[in-house]
Amino acid sequence: MPDRAVKVESFVRRHAEEPIRTALTDTRIVAIVGPRQSGKTTLAQRIARDENRPFITLDDVQFRQFARNDPIGLVRGLPFAAFDEVQRAPELILALKKRVDEDPRPGSYLITGSVDLFKGSISPDSLAGRVETIELLPFSQAEIAATGPSRFLERAFSGDFPAFEAKGAANDLIKRVVAGGFPEALSRPVTARRRAWFRAYARSLAERDVSDIAAVTKLDEMVRLVDHAAVSAGQLLNMSQLGSRLGVDSKTVERWLVLLEHMFVVRRVRAWRRSGLKRLVKAPKLHFLDSGLLAALRHTGTAEVAGDRQSLGPLLECFVFAELSKAVALREEKSTISHYRDKDGVEVDLVLERSPGTMVGIEVKAGATLRPRDFRGLERLREAAGEKFVCGIVLHDGEQVQQTGSGLFGMPVSMLWDA
Repeated sequence: MPDRAVKVESFVRRHAEEPIRTALTDTRIVAIVGPRQSGKTTLAQRIARDENRPFITLDDVQFRQFARNDPIGLVRGLPFAAFDEVQRAPELILALKKRVDEDPRPGSYLITGSVDLFKGSISPDSLAGRVETIELLPFSQAEIAATGPSRFLERAFSGDFPAFEAKGAANDLIKRVVAGGFPEALSRPVTARRRAWFRAYARSLAERDVSDIAAVTKLDEMVRLVDHAAVSAGQLLNMSQLGSRLGVDSKTVERWLVLLEHMFVVRRVRAWRRSGLKRLVKAPKLHFLDSGLLAALRHTGTAEVAGDRQSLGPLLECFVFAELSKAVALREEKSTISHYRDKDGVEVDLVLERSPGTMVGIEVKAGATLRPRDFRGLERLREAAGEKFVCGIVLHDGEQVQQTGSGLFGMPVSMLWDA
């Protein structure tokens, strides 16, 4: 029986489109980076068509070989173009650099990559001063709803929430969380078919796409790492323990996790620190960048959550982390995301910081009823952060925004896209 999480129109306007078009007016090369199947090609094709740019995808074998064997020759004949999936022919990047150094007009090239192109050893050059990189993750809930970019971050960093307001709970929150944001997955109305797509997607990343950016011989272990990472999602990361489960050392796990990070599958969230505070846990947490993928890897669907509400917790935290990551990627004023945990076990799921020294704490609660203990971590963070602390928020499955103390709020998860 169909179990569609949300109605998704055939064309979804991406909030990153305007920043990309703006960057093309003053930057020589603009790079759209994000995971496979997040919509990069569709968006790049749309922009290329509007601007009459030739569009070349390096998923095409002939173009890929041309780009690898004679990148300068390819670029020479295309002074104004869009190149898709550039990580499949990194040799092209130096040719693009040479071309834009000779002719520094803005907007010469639009490129896309399913890896973080200018981190690690993927690109032969950083293209510093020549490229602006814009991240495109799977659909946000605001994009699915066809509304403008959420104002949640701006309101949070100014503490601009009412003391009380009836909002209503998020419609079908569990279905939204389990579905995630990948366009292809959302197009499948049956949960089992959506789960099958995610499993095939994860296997393809581990078995095929990783070979574009690194020489990995133990591909089966990479597949197992993704599965084990899903079990550990939202928890403190123990490299030795993870390596023991896989039968490899911690250095190998580190190398493989870096690859998964470069492919926008997972992200390590560092521990929040402050000088002079010695009772803070230093270990990072591991988060997936799409809750639908995480749910599929954990074999958890709407029916499983309905039968075991506790299973929603790590998925909801992943969902919130992904929504915040998408919002952060759109802002010129960047925010960092960390987590707080002290040696008493008191924690805050996510800590957002902006310069000059402003901070917001966010706790994620799968239930609808707020209790005083739900704010304990935020109160501890407020004490540790001092004047930097703007507000603390418990996101929950309830129906009201309410202020419970000085700078402490409880509010529905839907405020992430409906603020």
